[in-house]
Amino acid sequence: MISIGIIGGSGYTGGELIRILLNHPAAEIDFVFSTTRAGKKVTTAHPDLLGVTDLKFTGKVNLKVDVVFLCLGHGNSTAFLKKHHFSPNTKIIDLSNDFRLGADANFDGKRFVYGLPELFKTEIENARYIANPGCFATAIQLALLPLAKAKLLENEVHINAVTGSTGAGVSPSATSHFSWRNNNVSWYKPFTHQHLGEINESLHSLQNNAGNLFFMPNRGNFTRGILATSYTKFEGELSEATEIYQNFYRDAVFTQLADEPINLKQVVNTNQCHLHLHKHDDILLITSAIDNLLKGASGQAIQNMNLIFGLEEELGLNLKAGVF
Repeated sequence: MISIGIIGGSGYTGGELIRILLNHPAAEIDFVFSTTRAGKKVTTAHPDLLGVTDLKFTGKVNLKVDVVFLCLGHGNSTAFLKKHHFSPNTKIIDLSNDFRLGADANFDGKRFVYGLPELFKTEIENARYIANPGCFATAIQLALLPLAKAKLLENEVHINAVTGSTGAGVSPSATSHFSWRNNNVSWYKPFTHQHLGEINESLHSLQNNAGNLFFMPNRGNFTRGILATSYTKFEGELSEATEIYQNFYRDAVFTQLADEPINLKQVVNTNQCHLHLHKHDDILLITSAIDNLLKGASGQAIQNMNLIFGLEEELGLNLKAGVF
């Protein structure tokens, strides 16, 4: 059994990790670290686990676990690792943005590999330290990578994506509480979202002259999931685009190309990314849908763990959406 440590277990991503790992056949949770809830039952933060686990949060860290997941706020993983020196045998999977960019990938003698399995599977399988991708970054990269590999991402790309309130984290804010969010939609960080850096690095690793991205992120009045629409010029036929995407994702266990238009419900509570292609004149529209807490965070982190330890990629992640 793989011994697991979770740092920052009281938030949304920590809770989803606990939920999935409790049912993972090859994993055993050693500790769930929380500075604010040490000594309290995990169910005080995650009541959905009542009757499932008697785990308690702890303020102590076992530095010799097989793998540790860092579910900390952006910028806090670096500080935590400076204070806590894990065994050289401990794998680290970070869910913040501290190590995602190439300029930040080397830290304290550790080289973090960008954890997008559909692009870097071999590198992940041989890695010890993983920088888990961002949620918007995952949805948008999976929509555009096949075009970049085919060197067809030559023109600007316009992206509009809407995310659920869980993307803002568990701490309440002016734009996440019920009265503001319900029956409401708004944009934020237009054209400047922090995930653009990692998206561009991945695209340019496949096509140096990839076109500029114009990304408009939106807050939705629902709790979880991301639906992204990306469109750009494409001179070929829809059948040609379909073949490009089918070939790129031929061996991807969690990314599926749908014949019919997709919706958010079909991926929520799963580690799936569903894609759909639509052609209008010389424009190709790519729609992508993921669960921001799973394929966009905790599910993909466990997918990376499976790859690192030589397990089946989908182990513990065969989750079904509730569409009704």
